[in-house]
Amino acid sequence: MKQFLITFPNILSLLRFFLGFGLFVIAWLDKEMIFLGVLIFAFFLDLVDGPIARWTHQTSEFGSWLDSLADFSVYIAFIVGACWLWPEIILRELLYVCLLAFSIVLPVLLGYIKYRRATSYHTWLVKFAVACMAPSSLILFFGGPAWPFQIASIISVFAGLEEIIITTVLDKPRSNVRSIVHIIKEQRRI
Repeated sequence: MKQFLITFPNILSLLRFFLGFGLFVIAWLDKEMIFLGVLIFAFFLDLVDGPIARWTHQTSEFGSWLDSLADFSVYIAFIVGACWLWPEIILRELLYVCLLAFSIVLPVLLGYIKYRRATSYHTWLVKFAVACMAPSSLILFFGGPAWPFQIASIISVFAGLEEIIITTVLDKPRSNVRSIVHIIKEQRRI
């Protein structure tokens, strides 16, 4: 697979990376609606950058790594910004916010400990967790019920655990791992 650096999908991921920093500033300025609008835009970019990369045959290790870096930037900014903007909701849902934070940070931390670099697995379960977390968090911060966010946080924990298991099983980092089941099947064939 040829390595591409300057591609449209990579530009979208880089934009998302910088939107993470923008979300910190917007939250610091106490602009709730702008924060939610930028967050929705970042979620949308996350939804389209991977399919565009596959459709245009512009996938690469670098692109996968950049996408993971952008994910981390946006989700950490999302959690910190939400703490600043909606402290009463965060306190009420503190257990689930902590579960979400740990499901994001611990797999990345373990990857750095084992491989000295971030992992970029993009498992199906992580994709499902993001698909659940994005709308459920917006529902929560727009004043809706908390249970969708709570369920999405639990799904995120399972996604994070799967990434941790994958990191402990693999000898070297890999990108775009579908699931731990796929890794186990590959290892049985060897």
